[in-house]
Amino acid sequence: MSNDNQAEMTFWDHLEVLRGCLFRILGATLLFSVLGFVFKHQLFAAVLAPCREGFITYKLLGSAPYNVELINTQLTEQFFVHMKMSLMVGILCASPYIIFVLYQFIAPALYDEEKRHSMPILLASYIMFMLGVAMNYLIIYPVTLRFLTTYNVSPDVHSMLSLSSYTDTLLILSLVFGVVFEIPVISLLMARLGVLHSDFMKKYRKEAVVVILVLAAFITPTSDIFTLLIVSLPIYILFEISIFLVKGQERRKRERTLQED
Repeated sequence: MSNDNQAEMTFWDHLEVLRGCLFRILGATLLFSVLGFVFKHQLFAAVLAPCREGFITYKLLGSAPYNVELINTQLTEQFFVHMKMSLMVGILCASPYIIFVLYQFIAPALYDEEKRHSMPILLASYIMFMLGVAMNYLIIYPVTLRFLTTYNVSPDVHSMLSLSSYTDTLLILSLVFGVVFEIPVISLLMARLGVLHSDFMKKYRKEAVVVILVLAAFITPTSDIFTLLIVSLPIYILFEISIFLVKGQERRKRERTLQED
């Protein structure tokens, strides 16, 4: 559909197209959610893997044998956790299709130049979000879980972790790191728009560290210093990567300006 056809469409035509997109998104999400619910054992084998000593991260680190015993504290807890995790997996698995459908909806309103830039940005955003989720699952959450569940103030105190606490923390940290990993993409986009400069980022690097620590303290589900540092370090690394990308964008912009002159 061209921009001219898009302009000829009425409000109700747009609404009808949007409704079709939402139905397709809902259908795809529901399909993957049902699959996640049906394949319960496979789903929770992955979800609960960081509880077991055979988890890949522990093997690579050569950690001592380690297991976390989860408990169920409410009558309906296991069922609702199953529903929640199935829905989250459904959204995660359907996300490429969701992005494709939404892009199809907005693409007719974009100019050719905007289309050329929007697709790489969408692709980069999706990849970075998934990298954030993967990093949390493979590194951040297992390390945090192992430290907190093995930390004892006394041999007489035994740690017991509820299933809902385990899954809620996993989901929250996955979402947080998925969003945090968008920092380089957002920084590069702002640099292209000319509203963010590498000199500014370098000048306020110390202030950025303070902001990162405050942000990490706010988004961290626990209040211990270990988790705070584990969350803060990747954010700071992403900040430094953003400076590098913004500087590269500025260099390319200067080169184009010299070529045009």
